[in-house]
Amino acid sequence: MQYRTTTTGPARPVFFACLLAALCIGAPAQADEALPTLTLKLGSKQIQAEVADRDETRALGLMHRESLAPDHGMLFVFEQTGMPCFWMKNTPLPLDIAFITDEGTITNIEAMQPFDLQSHCPVRPVRYALEMEQGWFKQANKKAGERITGLPALQP
Repeated sequence: MQYRTTTTGPARPVFFACLLAALCIGAPAQADEALPTLTLKLGSKQIQAEVADRDETRALGLMHRESLAPDHGMLFVFEQTGMPCFWMKNTPLPLDIAFITDEGTITNIEAMQPFDLQSHCPVRPVRYALEMEQGWFKQANKKAGERITGLPALQP
């Protein structure tokens, strides 16, 4: 899963060049790097989430993953509240993404198809996004408006 920026205009090519350079420089270290994990709660369900809280780990996301363990996912943490959009370039695993506010409320849940370049965006500004295997939220009977606990503390 790749995070897609909403940058437009003349800054866009520069941004993508910098992002590509950062990915190429950091690629060998990322392959061996284990992301920190935390336990989130959504009602009675517990989720083991890898935490992607840096540009490099957010850009890599769940790309190239073929499967996830049951009740496991990836939590994307952003420095500021915003409107981050996601796509599925180089991601063979069908995923659902829940966009989450600073307070932990799910704004919307979107289904994402493998290798699809369509953008999936929050309906209002968020601080977090949680990717789970496609169908997980429906199977758990979880919807927009519900609250996730255990999110990392926000930096002032």
